[in-house]
Parts: sequence; structure tokens; C-alpha cells
Amino acid sequence: MFTALCNQVFNQSIQDYHVHDDVHQPIANPYDKNSIEHLLYLKNWIDTVQWHLEDIVRDPAIDPVKALEIKRWIDRSNQERTDVVEYIDSYFLEKYQSVTPQQDARINTESPAWAVDRLSILALKIYHMQEEAHRADATDAHRAACQRKLDVLLVQQKDLGTAIEELLEDISAGKKYMKVYRQMKMYNDPFLNPVLYKTVK
Repeated sequence: MFTALCNQVFNQSIQDYHVHDDVHQPIANPYDKNSIEHLLYLKNWIDTVQWHLEDIVRDPAIDPVKALEIKRWIDRSNQERTDVVEYIDSYFLEKYQSVTPQQDARINTESPAWAVDRLSILALKIYHMQEEAHRADATDAHRAACQRKLDVLLVQQKDLGTAIEELLEDISAGKKYMKVYRQMKMYNDPFLNPVLYKTVK
């Protein structure tokens, strides 16, 4: 199943990152650049680095200049994340381009790639909640509470995987159709963000 492949690649990316656990480490994507696995690995690597940037920026003792630097890094990361999601949707558009939607075919609330985006974040939540559930220096109550949360996350991962598989089956059968709206982020665009375009001369 496609979602099994996603989870496998996401877990590999997370494990690879935590070998050094450093937001500055370069990505070493092991997959062919033309493969969907390459995009999935890249997607999760971006998510993983950003996860840790979000942790760092919440340090109450962080230098304000450093915090701003990281905030801007997170902004760039969000744009990269969106770009990769669109590349993954392009993969699905090409895969199903020969499918003729049925007359009563319906559109889904989100594209397959945006659902995969949520699956990537879930893999990160599961990894870090599992860490907390087994943290040696935490209390029994903390570990137990985190285990309960982990149990819910694992069910959520299974349910989301099922929903994605059903969506892909419906698209391939013409019961649903894809319609991708390219992201129109305004705050990063110097011609759309008024704070930025007022400085453009």
C-alpha cells in the first residue's frame, strides 16, 4: 500500500535525522531524484528539521536576534514544505491522468498530498511521544500519560492511512477526482505583502 511506503520512508528520514540530531546537518536523501520516495523523504526531512526549530525557538532564554533568525528559517521551511506537497500532488496528477472521472464523481476536501503531509507530521508525533513514553528521567505518571497519547496517535495513523488508501482507490476508479489549487501564499511575496511591497522601489 502507498501509505505503508510513506510510513517506511518517513521513519527512515526521522531515524536518519536523529543520528546527529542537528538542525544544521545536510540532508542525504538516499532515493533516486525521480522517485516518489525521494519526495517523501524530502518532505519528512523538512518537517523533522522544522519540528526541532519549533522546539528551539520556544526556549525562554533564547537570544531575541537568534529567535528572529529561526523564525525566518521556519518561514522558509514552510514555503519549501508547501512546494514539496505540490510536487507530490503532481505525481498523483500524472499517475491518474488517464482516468476519466465518472459523471457523479466527487471532489475530496483535500488533495492526496496534503493528506500525506498530515501522515508525515503524525510520524514525527509518534516518534517523539514514544521517546517521552520511555523517558528514563520522567515520572511514572508522565510516561503513562504519554503512552496513552501514543496509543491514540497510532490509531490516528492507522485511520488516516486507511482514508488515504480509500481516496486513492476512488480516484483510480473515477469515483473522485483531483483538483489541485496551487498555494497562493501572500506573506512571502514581495508584491503581495504590503509590508514588503512598500519597501520595494
